[in-house]
Amino acid sequence: MTVKVWRKACRGLRRMVLFFWCLQIGVLTAAAENGGNGTADPGPQLKLFAQSAVLMDGDTGRVLYAKDGDTARPMASTTKIMTCILALEYGDPDDPVMVSSYAAGQPKVHLGAPAGRTFRLEDLLYSLMLESHNDTAVMIAEHLGGSVGGFAEMMNRKAAELGCTDTWFVTPNGLDGTSRTADGTDRPHSTTARDLARIMNYCVWESPESEAFLKITRTQNYFFTDLEGKGSYSCVNHNALLTMVNGVISGKTGFTGGAGYCYVGAMEKDGRRYSLALLGCGWPPHKTYKWSDARTLLEYGLSQYEKKEVYREICLPRLWVRDGIPENGDLSSRAETGLSLQISDEEKTLQVLLGEGEEVTVELELPESLQAPVREGTEAGRIVYRLGDRTLRTYPVYVKESVRKLTWRWCLERILTFFVP
Repeated sequence: MTVKVWRKACRGLRRMVLFFWCLQIGVLTAAAENGGNGTADPGPQLKLFAQSAVLMDGDTGRVLYAKDGDTARPMASTTKIMTCILALEYGDPDDPVMVSSYAAGQPKVHLGAPAGRTFRLEDLLYSLMLESHNDTAVMIAEHLGGSVGGFAEMMNRKAAELGCTDTWFVTPNGLDGTSRTADGTDRPHSTTARDLARIMNYCVWESPESEAFLKITRTQNYFFTDLEGKGSYSCVNHNALLTMVNGVISGKTGFTGGAGYCYVGAMEKDGRRYSLALLGCGWPPHKTYKWSDARTLLEYGLSQYEKKEVYREICLPRLWVRDGIPENGDLSSRAETGLSLQISDEEKTLQVLLGEGEEVTVELELPESLQAPVREGTEAGRIVYRLGDRTLRTYPVYVKESVRKLTWRWCLERILTFFVP
């Protein structure tokens, strides 16, 4: 083979290697963009319209499926689930709430009440969640936080408490806005699909006001008047999934030109709980894309995950107690104590949503020994149930029998018993 032919062959080989390398990078990039972000095993790639999407286990907060789930995006009126839950937790349903001139000037969609009119807080929550009125959100924010900015601080504190690390609230209604963080950075009103699903989990299943939240968001129609009786207002629920999909129990839609169509919802069916969040799910005229994506995610959750009982009885050993007095008083043997779980039979259950091939591990975490003295009922260790790196539940393990410490005085008294009748 001539040098010229050899060089030509090498160039051809390099082009072929470069082609397949680029093809591999393209496949990996497409996989990252189309699902699995934030999950240990994304499973099959779902065809979703949304730019960001998350399906979450309502019990554990585990992400079951994600598409770009950790990218911060505007969330439009899905913001109002946070506004609603804070109003339920910190307000009184009978609180009178007055319309300020600033609230009255909010853009559509709005209740349209003039400045100076007064409403019951509870009535405004139906206006907020069913019709998504922007002026109503501002009324609530000013009532509870003193100002929109003060209420935004409440929203951000709550988000931080819930473990939402990529969420920043500026407005109570989801309209675009920017505010300055503590470090002086200007940050836009935004969240991630993961954080939004986490907030929904809290609203529906964890908050002390979850029942009130569900009552409002499941209502189909609501009618009310202002406290002076000068106007009457009616609301219709725009969460179509409540009637379209069996098991859907709550949800909130949203749209702005920047956010696109958004949706956050919750399902409870056959003992399984799911929350989902969709951000950037199409722009006009594709208003129905969010319903299609929501169905796809929920069907995936129902088909791929089952509730399984994972609780198991653990044989608890006896623990050596260093420098302890043996139960029989014989110092040739070592002191030990038994262990107990101290839970009722009704508590001996742990049902977990598991996919194919997933297993829960159970670990007994105990020290090699205890130092005397030990008292009955003292916590000695724990039983930990884990799914991957997530702790599902912890059961404390307690000392069953007290063990006194071996002292010179005890030894002396023991010796004297042999000589003193």
